[in-house]
Amino acid sequence: MAIIVNLDVMMAKRKMSLNELSEIVNISLANLSKLKTGKAKAIRFSTLNAVCEALDCQPGDLLEHSKEG
Repeated sequence: MAIIVNLDVMMAKRKMSLNELSEIVNISLANLSKLKTGKAKAIRFSTLNAVCEALDCQPGDLLEHSKEG
């Protein structure tokens, strides 16, 4: 089982760069990059909330559960 992070998909839909999102949510570029590539081991609810607000989306738009992986 795996959790798939679709941050890149939502950023593309909103035409927002990683740099822009980093500035809006006040999270380091390195940490956002880890999240975007699926290398993050965890995400705080406060971070998830800030990203959802910045991208005007729901947590389910960013995170997906897969039985494979």
